[in-house]
Amino acid sequence: MPAGNLDTTNLLLGIMAAVSVLEALLLIGVGIFAYRLYAQAMHAVRDIEQRQVAPLVAKVNVLMDKVDGILVDVKDVTARVKGQTDRVDSAIHDTIERVDETATRVRSSVASQVGRMYAFVHGVKCAMDGIFTGRRASGEAPAA
Repeated sequence: MPAGNLDTTNLLLGIMAAVSVLEALLLIGVGIFAYRLYAQAMHAVRDIEQRQVAPLVAKVNVLMDKVDGILVDVKDVTARVKGQTDRVDSAIHDTIERVDETATRVRSSVASQVGRMYAFVHGVKCAMDGIFTGRRASGEAPAA
């Protein structure tokens, strides 16, 4: 092989090595730049979290404690209302049963009294028919 060809090859290999070193340095620089951006972004996130998010979280926690207290009160009131509703329902049910029982007794008593009155009126009618017409109410002629 001619010597000129090796010089050209060596020159090209040297250029490639230099470019590889420059690429490595460039990658290291990009890595450092990316790390700095990451650090700044994380610092900004922590700063926003401390200034904005932490106070909101504290306020939300206070509100949640109040809501929990209200829910406990609502559960207590609901339990009391349910108890009172059950008592009222029971009282209404008992009252309806008593009214039904009283109505049955009144109906029976009135029917008994009406039956007696009917019998009395029928007896009076029969007596009047017997006195005025001389016959019994059943249509028979009186015995002579």
